[in-house]
Amino acid sequence: MTKTKIDVTLSKTKKEKPQSDQLEFGRVFTDHMFVMDYSPTKGWHDARIVPYEPISLSPASMVFHYGQTVFEGLKAYRTQDDKVLLFRPEKNMHRLNLSNERLCIPQIDGEFVIEALKQLVSIEKEWIPTAEGTSLYIRPFIIPTEYFLGVAPSNFYRFMIILSPVGSYYKEGIHPVKIFVENHYVRAVDGGTGKAKTGANYASSLKAQEEAAKKGYSQVLWLDGVEKKYIEEVGSMNIFFKISGEVVTPELNGSILEGVTRNSIIELLKSWDIPVSERKISMEEVYETYKKGKLEEVFGTGTAAVISPVGEFLYNEQKMVINDGLTGELSKKLYDTLSGIQRGTMQDPFNWVVDVN
Repeated sequence: MTKTKIDVTLSKTKKEKPQSDQLEFGRVFTDHMFVMDYSPTKGWHDARIVPYEPISLSPASMVFHYGQTVFEGLKAYRTQDDKVLLFRPEKNMHRLNLSNERLCIPQIDGEFVIEALKQLVSIEKEWIPTAEGTSLYIRPFIIPTEYFLGVAPSNFYRFMIILSPVGSYYKEGIHPVKIFVENHYVRAVDGGTGKAKTGANYASSLKAQEEAAKKGYSQVLWLDGVEKKYIEEVGSMNIFFKISGEVVTPELNGSILEGVTRNSIIELLKSWDIPVSERKISMEEVYETYKKGKLEEVFGTGTAAVISPVGEFLYNEQKMVINDGLTGELSKKLYDTLSGIQRGTMQDPFNWVVDVN
């Protein structure tokens, strides 16, 4: 698209902002949103910031029928000296285009979108909460808007960014979560859409998530879709295991999402000279190391939760209590360091943060 000025229409009314201690995840949205459209003749065009409002689409719009959608998730943080920081937004734009490629959606200009995002976040700066564990969640997404009931890629699309002030993704916060190991349902396989951030992946996880919740578990750990043996990821995060001093995480295999936080944690661990490996790891291997007392910590990583320690697994009806159900020393150090970099309270030797101001 041509990099022209973004049209801005400010809302004439302002919503009441929630108190930090009342924030849930993804329930409240700010006053404005970013929108641009795509057509075969114009490409991406009509970039604009407008008041947050419902959108009008034909019931025949392809978004309602075939799941050709992609999205991203990142956060903005307000520092103690009132700066606004983004964390590695270029990685999100790169991953969005990988998802676009898989879902037959036109590529976006990542640099332009980051500039648009900066402008939107600047307008909504007062919505960014500052309490511990809070942030402004950013949700870019693309939907097909062509009205047609044939099974084919759409010719027309809409790209939008909406913002939501949020608290912790898990009610447990940095405290350990309980996870159910799923060995019946399948989320993704190599060659499918597992490595893309698309709605269908999450829809297919809901049944297992519902059944896990009935058993008192907040998330599901997925195994590979072929042998139902090798660990892949948790529904909302990548997973790491600390075994006898070494940190192990499943290798990217075509059906695992390439997490931005995952990549950042691996770089942090290497900078601390902590052994870390990306490889195939089976749930049976984890169970055996647990029985031998060698499974020291388990934690998940993701934009929403940052670091989420795992206190318990339910695997084949066997409970595995990790580190006495307590947050491990490494998990806490990783959380404190990464969240400190994101919030500007700790030095950023990796040049990960981007100043919006």
